Amino acid sequence: MTMNPQLVAILVMSPLIGWRMYSRIRRMVGRQRSTSVRPWIPVIAFPILLCLVAIASMTHPAALAALLGGIVAGVMLGIYGLKLTKFEKTEEGLFYTPNAHLGIALSLLLVGRLIYRVVQVSTIANANSFGSSPMTIAILGMLGGYYVTYAIGHLLWRSRINRVEI
Repeated sequence: MTMNPQLVAILVMSPLIGWRMYSRIRRMVGRQRSTSVRPWIPVIAFPILLCLVAIASMTHPAALAALLGGIVAGVMLGIYGLKLTKFEKTEEGLFYTPNAHLGIALSLLLVGRLIYRVVQVSTIANANSFGSSPMTIAILGMLGGYYVTYAIGHLLWRSRINRVEI
């Protein structure tokens, strides 16, 4: 019996992905110190990732449309998430408390969908179909749109706070 190399890679990466998801969700639950660097990571990384996914989806019009729809939904969720976030300036520094329910729900939605797709792809012969699923691509777009919008809102808040201090 030969093992699918893609499945082997996924099985090897699963513990790392699980640990990162656990630490990410745990971090979303409470108050966090606002840093000047952390919001830039999703602002830079997610547009690059989404552009690469869009380029890969060019041959699958339904997946490309799903990506764009997911990004629009993510931007709307990001705006909503910013409205639910508690931003505060204290003697100790700048802090924010994101809405835990929204962040956890989006993360679990992506993890659940990825697990579903891994199981689905590993049981069929065409392993190249992993990235062509419109539902998976839409969820990825939604997550990207959400995190970029949220990070930009965070940066705008920091900028506004810093201008007031000057």
